[in-house]
Amino acid sequence: MVKNSLGREIPEVFNGKHYTPYKDPRAIKPETLQIQRASRMLKRNYSGSSKVVGGLRDAIIASGLKDGMTISTHHHLRNGDRLLNDLVKEIDALGLRDIKIASSSVHIVHAELIPYIRKGVITGLECGVNGPIGEQISKGELECPIIVRSHGGRARSVISGEVPIDVAFMAAPYCDEYGNFNGFYGPSACGSLGYALVDTQYARKVVAVTDNLVPFPALPISVPQNVVDIVAKVDSLGDPKKIVSSTTKLTKDPMGLQIAKYAAMVIESSGYLKNGFSFQTGTGGISLAVAGHVRDMMRAQKIKGSFGCGGITGFFVDMLDEGLFEGLFDVQCFDLKAVESIGRNRKHQEMSAGLYANPFNLGAVVNRLDCAILSATEIDVNFNVNVNTESSGLLLHNTGGHCDVANGAKVSIIVCPSIRGRLPMVRDEVTTITTPGETVGVVITERGIAVNDHLPDLKAELIRRRAPVKDIHQLRDEIYAVTGAPRPVEFTDKVVGLVEYLDGTIIDTVRTVRA
Repeated sequence: MVKNSLGREIPEVFNGKHYTPYKDPRAIKPETLQIQRASRMLKRNYSGSSKVVGGLRDAIIASGLKDGMTISTHHHLRNGDRLLNDLVKEIDALGLRDIKIASSSVHIVHAELIPYIRKGVITGLECGVNGPIGEQISKGELECPIIVRSHGGRARSVISGEVPIDVAFMAAPYCDEYGNFNGFYGPSACGSLGYALVDTQYARKVVAVTDNLVPFPALPISVPQNVVDIVAKVDSLGDPKKIVSSTTKLTKDPMGLQIAKYAAMVIESSGYLKNGFSFQTGTGGISLAVAGHVRDMMRAQKIKGSFGCGGITGFFVDMLDEGLFEGLFDVQCFDLKAVESIGRNRKHQEMSAGLYANPFNLGAVVNRLDCAILSATEIDVNFNVNVNTESSGLLLHNTGGHCDVANGAKVSIIVCPSIRGRLPMVRDEVTTITTPGETVGVVITERGIAVNDHLPDLKAELIRRRAPVKDIHQLRDEIYAVTGAPRPVEFTDKVVGLVEYLDGTIIDTVRTVRA
């Protein structure tokens, strides 16, 4: 084991592969290391030949999938996704084993994969994990090594060839027989296909899986025919109504509303709330309440922003339709209003995960953000943030774009209640580091605002406005006075997963929790 710059012990080798410990947000320079884009073999499709096969099993056979290979799917249908579960069942029925999953994310709905992990059908996860699979692995009840990546980090790993995808099985809600498809229309419409856009460019084989085969051409085209090898027809890709998270509602909780009010004060004090303002917020109730304040301030001051970005909700759609933003960059739609909007409004722009947040390119959209609102499961006195594990130590959450956005935005703002379930959310050390404190600008709880030392002008302006600015150690002490200092989680020495920073270095590990 070696220690990274944050003092976290990292294995030099994990699951047979060497990894580099995290050093700092700008330590890895792809041009110095001469990292190149991945490539795949050129192919030819002859006139008159058909790409359409009968179903998933036929598509798996036609793809040439073999033992030990890596597959991917996208998660734009979120907890409504049916494809990954059906796909693994067919892989098992064909007798294939030792398959790695490099999907853009695994959700609670994919708990159906657990028996197939136990059987050895699935032997590795190169993706973020939400829910029961991560919980069982971190309890030591399930053997399956995990590499947790951010959205930008995953795009980087695929584009660079670090994670070679043998076959990408892409849910295609509106698809023609030649393989052109989009996510805008059809019974399983999910909107933006930002994650699929990366996979379809770099996977060795691409299968468009559709429950809505339409006449050629399927316009507008998100994924073009020239990258699609096979088209497979299935009964259903899933339930788009389950794209919507239960948290995608504006909070009515007084504590959450107070946090949102403080966050709005930070944004107004930052100096960036002016014409050309760019903004990202999450889907949680507090984040949406912040967006409500931002909307009201933009209306009152007659400000027109340049863009909103990230996963898009109906709240952002309303701001676009009102003329408060010039456009939206959308990597995934978080509700059906956003799905409807992207299919009709050309200023609501689909973007790939690579364009959104891949750090190894000449222009990630996150680098143009002025302010961003991010959540946390824990924060420490060094401004490090955990979004992967709960205070219990269990791996229950994907990274999403958290560390990507914090790294790119001029002011990254973490909003979090000070106490959850009688546990302190600001503490001496987080259980797992997802996002390094040096990229975090401000931490806000209902008890006050802590500003990182690298934003002295913002801190001074907030003090001038009589905002409740506090040292982060003071926040911790106030919270500990109520909850007491938390008892550290006891882990075994067994590492079951690695948490990658966006550049591919290892920022932390996931160990099994001691029973």
